[in-house]
Parts: sequence; structure tokens; C-alpha cells
Amino acid sequence: MCTVCGCGDAKVDGHAHSHDHDHGHDHDHHHGHSHDHSHDHPHGHDHHHHDHDSDKDIHYGRGIAGVHVPGMSQKRIVQIEKDILSHNDDFAGRNRAWLAEHGVFALNLVSSPGSGKTTLLCRTAEALKGRYPLAVIEGDQQTSFDADRIRATGIPALQVNTGKGCHLDAHMVESAIAKLGVEDDSVLFIENVGNLVCPAAFDLGEAYKVAILSVTEGEDKPLKYPDMFHAAAMMILNKTDLLPHTDFDVERCIGFARRVNPDIVILQLSARTGEGFDEWLAWIGEGRKRALAHKVTLLEKKLAAARAGIEQG
Repeated sequence: MCTVCGCGDAKVDGHAHSHDHDHGHDHDHHHGHSHDHSHDHPHGHDHHHHDHDSDKDIHYGRGIAGVHVPGMSQKRIVQIEKDILSHNDDFAGRNRAWLAEHGVFALNLVSSPGSGKTTLLCRTAEALKGRYPLAVIEGDQQTSFDADRIRATGIPALQVNTGKGCHLDAHMVESAIAKLGVEDDSVLFIENVGNLVCPAAFDLGEAYKVAILSVTEGEDKPLKYPDMFHAAAMMILNKTDLLPHTDFDVERCIGFARRVNPDIVILQLSARTGEGFDEWLAWIGEGRKRALAHKVTLLEKKLAAARAGIEQG
């Protein structure tokens, strides 16, 4: 159990599911996922220049581990993080290989609570369900409310309850894919637990992370939570219909996001009204085409290898 994050046993649709957080070391200590993951971010996290009083503040994230665990050295925390993430990456690699072989385009949707992820997914499901197969894995600490909302659209959805866990991991997703029976050539949406910290570090085997930020949140979120926006391929600015009622500075937010991740794709939309939705749907469609093309390439390579083996035999 990771006591820094509170990650314990998960439940898949109400059934206990141990995701094997032993990783071959003793658990009489705390795990630091080190959610700064010691990335070098030359484009800047701006830790040192916020105001003239910053030197009077406490900055636990400045050590090599990027996180503080009482009684544990920074070096030990870094080693534990490497062990945890290496174990997770093994499962993520298996997920990625399976998804590629079956032509599944998988997206990992991440955000803070209340950003509108589930509303976005429901509208997306309604728009795409007649075009190609869809499936959803829902991550929450408790309840099946979000999965029930997705199922009401007619799309298969599986709830993964993480208990005290603050993120999905690749082993949970592997189990959920098997239980859900994800179809070939489909689009799989993984709605992660609402949290802008821990999910950044955990690869699930997805094609892309999509960070959702609503205009009812602060435009400085990309700088406050840089690891998430650095890891994401896309940022969706949601609830744009509420812009006239907020003081959210869109251009400032985009500037902050690009300071953390110059290559991030940014879409502005309203999941409630559908404004800007066509661009989102088109992006998903292009991603699915790439997944199908990759599947064909893998199949051709397998056939070529098989023919070579027969000829050598």
C-alpha cells in the first residue's frame, strides 16, 4: 500500500481487486511516488520567482525526489518511486501491446474533480456510438454513479473503485479491459480518478493523456500542477459557455500550458452545449484511424515473419 498517495486495493464493479503493490520490497515504510518524477522541465515550473516572500515559504518539492516523506531520505524515495513505476510500466506495456494488436485507440482522461469529464464522455458517447464501437473504464474512489451515467447512453462501461487510491494503475486497467470485453477497432476512454497529481506518473498503456480543465477553475492550474500538463498530449478547456460569467483568462491559461508543454494540443469546448465539439470528435476519429493503420502494420509484420520462418524451415 502506498501511504503517501493512499493507494490500496481497488474494487472492479464492487469486487475486491488487489493490484499487487508489494513490488518485491517491504511495506514497513512509506512510498513516495515523487509526483514531480524528477523530470527536467527546461520550459519552467517557476518554483523560485512567484514573489519576494518566496524564500520565506517552505518548498518540500525542491529535493531530488520532489516530495517529502518523514523519516526517509530523498535518495530512498527516488528508488521506491523507480520500483513502483517500473512495475506499473510492465503492465502498461502489456496493455499497449494488446491495444495495438486489436486496433483500439485508448485515451486516459485526467482532471481535478468537477471539471466535467463524465459530461464530456456522455456527450461524446452519444455522438459517436453509431460510428464505431466504444467502451469506458470509470475510475473513482467509491460509487458507480459515473459508470451508470455512461451505461445510460448505451455504451458499455465498467466502474473501478480504488478505495483510498488516488489514481488508476496499469494493472487495474488490464483487469478492466479483460472484464469489459473491449471490442477490436474500438475507442476506449479511461476516466481516471479526479486528481491532478498522482495520475500524471502512471502510464496505463493509453495512446494519450487528455487533461481537462474547466473555466471555473484557475487559469494557473498548468503551472501549479506541471507534471500533469507536461504528460498530457491535449488540454481541453471545458465549460466555455460559462466564460461570460467568470474572470477566467483563456490566453493566460494557454500561455501557462505551453510554458510547461510547448507541444500540447488545446481545444476549447462546452460539453453542455456542444460548442467546439466537432473538433474534439474529429481528433478522436483521426486517432482511431492511426490505431487501425498500426494494427494492419503489425499484422503484416507477423505474416512476413511467419513466411520467413516457413521458408527457412
